[in-house]
Amino acid sequence: MYLVCGEALFDVFSLENAPRSGELGFTAIAGGSPFNVAVGLRRLGAEAALFGGLSSDYLGERLRRVLEEEHVDCRFLVSSDAPTTLAMVGLDAKGAVQYQFRGEGCADRQVRLEHLPTLDKRVRGLHVGSYTLVVTPVAETLLALVQRESHRRFISLDPNVRLNPQPDVQRWRHQVEAFARHAHLIKVSEEDLALLYPTRSPAEVARGWLNERCRLVFITHGGNGASVHCAHGSWARPADTSREVRDTVGAGDTFQAAVLAYLARLGADSAEGLAALERETIDGILTFAIRAAAITCSRTGPQLPFAHELASAPAMDSAPEQPLLRWQASAAPSGGGRA
Repeated sequence: MYLVCGEALFDVFSLENAPRSGELGFTAIAGGSPFNVAVGLRRLGAEAALFGGLSSDYLGERLRRVLEEEHVDCRFLVSSDAPTTLAMVGLDAKGAVQYQFRGEGCADRQVRLEHLPTLDKRVRGLHVGSYTLVVTPVAETLLALVQRESHRRFISLDPNVRLNPQPDVQRWRHQVEAFARHAHLIKVSEEDLALLYPTRSPAEVARGWLNERCRLVFITHGGNGASVHCAHGSWARPADTSREVRDTVGAGDTFQAAVLAYLARLGADSAEGLAALERETIDGILTFAIRAAAITCSRTGPQLPFAHELASAPAMDSAPEQPLLRWQASAAPSGGGRA
């Protein structure tokens, strides 16, 4: 089982069919990056639980109902009287996403050190990410949990940078580096890296993260696919263009869930399992995650795919691996370097 740590909220989309200019229609979809990853793991056949703050208001109860319907383990949730966070979502002409968060003082931030869970052997790995890495007090709680468990369980990280909840890029950089020191696997978007390290290439940052602990770094490149960086080298695969893109909400979370579900299926969801992966297996994980993300992009909102949809999905074109600029595919990890 993966214990996914972080926020649960509602993504609120504006509708364009209001009859008057003075009216706005909205539709709200349960989400939040960690919430999506937990749901995505269950839909792909992996066991998952969510550790985070959940409001006792009617929105929080609705989120809990969704988690229960998706068979996500809810025993680690921390109930609070604080309200549920709302993420106001806008899409540009290309379907790219812009967020504005209404979350100050909300339940997902109210997870404190006294809420740290006791974990049993069923929990093989932890996944952390998104703005709960940087907002207090939950950020300190999650870092304490990762520090406590990093020598006993598999740790994965997705920064998923959102500047609206915390606009201080230096704070983001500091926290991402603190969590990265304990991670065995990191998934990050090219956009996140441009915000965190504007003067460095994505491949350079990935190389700095690779060491004896961190064995895999995946970078998503939007419409250009994704790349992987590991002890076997570095290479990219193109995006799956077999489906029309409606929007990209939840695409990164889908990619993350697909990677973790694949590792669980292989029994490689451990530090030792990750270190033993062969190049061809890692390439299979990369391809699988790209295909899964394409299914989500073909829908409106974070509607993550089920395992049977991937089993029946047409195979991606067998395009050759793409070499990465400023990176030699034969390069080995630098040892202890850090971004």
